[in-house]
Amino acid sequence: MPGQRKRKRQQKAERQRAVDRFAPEAGRWEVLYRTQDEAEWQAYVQHLRATDKSIDWTMVRVDTFCGRLVQPTTYRLSVFVPSPEQTDGGLAASDD
Repeated sequence: MPGQRKRKRQQKAERQRAVDRFAPEAGRWEVLYRTQDEAEWQAYVQHLRATDKSIDWTMVRVDTFCGRLVQPTTYRLSVFVPSPEQTDGGLAASDD
């Protein structure tokens, strides 16, 4: 198929950028919200999308921990917080 090789190469490059962007040394994931009620979860996310314009949704992670008989399903919303070294352009302050 025409363009398939180019598309796969672009997808691979995009995945690598995401790996580099969210690497452990680049920052940490901070939990914004956690619940076991799906309706409450959906309402919170809709409210957040409508009201909080400061959130960069490309840096948000949604986790769904599937429940079993013993534990119910848990929904968690996390945002990536860059480390201070990453936010100032990679220039660390020296103690000279």
